[in-house]
Amino acid sequence: MEYLHLLPATVRTEELLALHRERQRWVSQDKKGFLRYRRPYEALAAYRAGHVDCSGDTVILGRADELDGAQHETVRRHLEAFKPWRKGPFSVFGVEIDAEWRSNRKWQRLLPVLPDLRGKTVADIGCNNGYYMFRMATHRPRLVLGFEPTVQHYYCFRALNAIAGLRDLAIDLLGVEHLPLFPACFDVIFLMGVIYHRPSPVDTLRDVHAALAPGGTLIVESQAIPGDDPVALFPETTYAKAPGIYFIPTGSCLANWMIKAGFEDVELFCSHPMSSSEQRRTAWMDFESYSDFIRPDDPATTVEGYPAPHRVFLLGRKKGRT
Repeated sequence: MEYLHLLPATVRTEELLALHRERQRWVSQDKKGFLRYRRPYEALAAYRAGHVDCSGDTVILGRADELDGAQHETVRRHLEAFKPWRKGPFSVFGVEIDAEWRSNRKWQRLLPVLPDLRGKTVADIGCNNGYYMFRMATHRPRLVLGFEPTVQHYYCFRALNAIAGLRDLAIDLLGVEHLPLFPACFDVIFLMGVIYHRPSPVDTLRDVHAALAPGGTLIVESQAIPGDDPVALFPETTYAKAPGIYFIPTGSCLANWMIKAGFEDVELFCSHPMSSSEQRRTAWMDFESYSDFIRPDDPATTVEGYPAPHRVFLLGRKKGRT
């Protein structure tokens, strides 16, 4: 846990260490589900990029001319082991990874309200392969800690950052439910693509609020339904073919949840309908994607008959010290 010394003394260190040891024992098992991702991580960790550039739409980790032909093919093969790639784009030693989501578009929507991250302690909850963490790195944070409970994404990020060598980025096998281990810890928390997976969204937002330091900022991004009324959809089974979905709010509903959870200065700063130009199948994600979730004869409706998804972006702050 190299990141632990970068966190404030408020962290419940002993409990976090015990959880970390338990999770590491879990993923160290020589079982197929773990080896499937641990082995390509271990192979890719042998490479270190001479050129790293996270400032553009594509996160660039190494140039093609840093490897010979055989090494290049080895790197590609191990990167392919992490399919499907949900977030990106990345370029790794010239291997161009066109992920399902054009995540650069979301990042561009965040930039106008992005807090100053220089020297700050940041959490990215549900960080996936860390695309947004790499983009944050250019803003010189003290630490960005990614919470990611999925073994595939955990090892994918570790492989990418072993290549990049960015010491201000770290990841652990944690979920949003582990935020109570981090009271008054983070200056900024990103909660993107998570809240509609939580059966009690206001309680989750209260946990986020408690994990922020006084004066801290939350940026939350969520799947949403269109409309101005403060209401939420509760699908019977799936929503846009996705299981594990609970409340899908309108933007104003999510703002009210944040206020109920204790946030101040809540602002809905972006809202847009989803489309297959932003989420789609690629060679690196060849399963069903957005166009398969929407009725072909009615693009405003999901295959289940619900309103097609929008995405909403909100910002809120925790009251500072008095």
